[in-house]
Amino acid sequence: MNQANYLHNQFIIAMPGLKDPNFFHTVTYLCQHSEEGALGIIINRLADMTLGEIFQQMNIAVTSPSAAKKPVFAGGPVQQERGFVLHPTGGDWDVSMVVSESISLTTSRDVIEAIAVGEGPKQYLVALGYAGWGEGQLEQEMLANAWLNTPCGKHILFDTPIDLRWQVAAGQIGIDINQLTAAAGHG
Repeated sequence: MNQANYLHNQFIIAMPGLKDPNFFHTVTYLCQHSEEGALGIIINRLADMTLGEIFQQMNIAVTSPSAAKKPVFAGGPVQQERGFVLHPTGGDWDVSMVVSESISLTTSRDVIEAIAVGEGPKQYLVALGYAGWGEGQLEQEMLANAWLNTPCGKHILFDTPIDLRWQVAAGQIGIDINQLTAAAGHG
């Protein structure tokens, strides 16, 4: 697969027939995709905790009550104890990966500390865990019609209500995901 075919900075949307409970009706933002595999963050499944609980577990002082009330996402089934922050590109964070000119993924404590005191990115999504695929695995799942890929919509990451992201992400390319059946396939 040449680099132009890689899906980083895109959404992959679980097709209705994908029954794996880790990915049923999910939208995953792909942060990395290469011949070695892929890494993404599920952006429409909540963890059963708030950011305030993360601050408490990490012994971080909080001066931003609104940040403490923010939900935490279940980013995927891999390394669920590890935190990931998706945010608009910018800021001088210790461990940050630029995914696109407008989105970065940060994994260092400093961004969480900044969010706790209202000095972090203006928009962000905090997730525990990630979704990962080994070499060729995502491509095989795509060929098996498990996923639909669409361009990333920054408004979907940060502004669309969580329970609508699956439908809205598919709608970007004119697809009503609720009308698709598991039998849909490649012609």
